[in-house]
Amino acid sequence: MARSKSPTLLSRTRRALHKGMRQALGFMPQSARFAMARSFVDCDPAPDPRLTLKIADTREELEACFKLLHDAYVAVGFMQPAPSGLRATIYHALPTTTTLCAKFDGEVVGTISLIRQSPFGFPLQAVFDLSSVEAERGQIAEVSALAVHPKHRKTGGAILFPLMKFMHTYSTRFFDTRHLVIAVNPYHIELYESLLSFRRLPQKTVAAYDFANGAPAVGATLDLSQAEPLLARAYAGKPPRKSLHHFFFNMELPNIQLPQRRYYTTNDPVMTPELLDHFFNQRTQGFAELDARKKAMLHEIYDLPAYRAVLPALDQQPAQMDTLRRHPRFSLKCKGKLEIEIDGQRRLVELQVVDVSNEGFQAHAREELPIKASGRVVVQLGMDEQSVLQVTIMRGRRYDDYGAYGFLITQADQPWRECVHALQSGHTHHDLVS
Repeated sequence: MARSKSPTLLSRTRRALHKGMRQALGFMPQSARFAMARSFVDCDPAPDPRLTLKIADTREELEACFKLLHDAYVAVGFMQPAPSGLRATIYHALPTTTTLCAKFDGEVVGTISLIRQSPFGFPLQAVFDLSSVEAERGQIAEVSALAVHPKHRKTGGAILFPLMKFMHTYSTRFFDTRHLVIAVNPYHIELYESLLSFRRLPQKTVAAYDFANGAPAVGATLDLSQAEPLLARAYAGKPPRKSLHHFFFNMELPNIQLPQRRYYTTNDPVMTPELLDHFFNQRTQGFAELDARKKAMLHEIYDLPAYRAVLPALDQQPAQMDTLRRHPRFSLKCKGKLEIEIDGQRRLVELQVVDVSNEGFQAHAREELPIKASGRVVVQLGMDEQSVLQVTIMRGRRYDDYGAYGFLITQADQPWRECVHALQSGHTHHDLVS
């Protein structure tokens, strides 16, 4: 009987074949390579009902996501094996990061994380300049920590494409995100360019990306406000099942469980004190490895007494401690209407409220507003939550086509006070539902 090849020999043979195929494809024009990549798209319009896509918010789900990510990163050399068997970075500890998961028959088989701007910045900012993206309006989120279980990687995108759709839906409808950024291995960048219409950041390939164990990386970005026409052109003439444009913009998947929100918040924190302690003190040493300033920033973010015992001790005050400010766990974005007198006329001005407190709020307006003027504001805090306030405009700054204004509340109602209390005292997004 012939002896079977060892797993090591099989792995080397497979890698050699893949390398040969990549080199052969490299001689093709880019348009032909992109068309070939899109030809493999297969989006099931009725995924298996055993597939569920949701925010990972339980200890079991998060642990499974971090283990799946660890094993995938170790397998491709993006990290060394960790004693914990988990890849849980400090970004996963932040309320501005959302980890999405795909579960099949109750088992986590796919995960991806969205990391929005925070005092910690983005992982890829260590090597890539985001100034060209930051110069454009809109929130930025880094797409990170993507992994699919090995037994589901050869199923024609049955896990990956629904997970990507979930990422797109969550980013545009719930996460207040306009720009996605990624740092990926050069071997994979054309998949993002061809399938999702990402464009590369100005820098060339980075030879060693520390966040991925020194592997090379390419940075890229996608303006989600332009994604629909970009994908429409890329998949023009394709049947629905072969079109990510149709899959993303013309279909609703019952497999996706979107978050339930009482207020128009724009993030979904999941880290309770118990979860932070479990993942970053007990299972890993994530908190102990932070420098003094990052420890202080964590205390500013999680400023409730319940968190104090599990956060890293502040054994010394960082030199820039006085520059730190409180960073709320929940961000909010809702519409308002300001009734005010401008040039002797009563006007109704549309507002976009972006930050709230007991004493006031910040909002954007396209019209120029008079400082020190007083008026009445109706704010739609949630689908079924409305507040009526008496306010005075205290400060303002004009930009190209809008102004950012600070409002002092001179008379608040009960819905406003309840909303602010919930945002200030809630631990996770579940605390705001009822």
